Amino acid sequence: MKQPKYVVDLSEEERARLESMLRKGKSSARMQARARILLKADEGMLNRDIMHALDVSETMVYRARQRFVEEGLEAALRDKPRSGQKPKLDDKQRAHLIAIACSDAPEGHEHWTLRLLADKVVELGFTEAFSHEGVRSVLKKTSSSHGKRSNGASLK
Repeated sequence: MKQPKYVVDLSEEERARLESMLRKGKSSARMQARARILLKADEGMLNRDIMHALDVSETMVYRARQRFVEEGLEAALRDKPRSGQKPKLDDKQRAHLIAIACSDAPEGHEHWTLRLLADKVVELGFTEAFSHEGVRSVLKKTSSSHGKRSNGASLK
């Protein structure tokens, strides 16, 4: 059989830490799966055998081995940070949006709607485009009451 490209060789301390982590069961399922992968790899099991024994993908086994060898135990157990999308509005702009939602509605309207607020955000030049769902998300994170007609935006 062909030896794996990344050979896992755990120290006694690392092995004890992984076993303790699995006994306690307080870590995420992914982290526990990676810990089991590393323990099986340290025992000399091949990727294919680890996959079948733990019911995980070949990619997961390969990456756990690779990250352990290249970056260490902590990196092998944890997810890498994900970039995600940068928020369209900064804190000051979100606060301004909330203040507008709490102000009197524009002329010809009984109350602010999410779409009116989204249009106002664009009109103020905060961003080139902003959806009513983005407004909803911003307002949802506040503690103000959006159900009152005198204060807040209507969800219509």
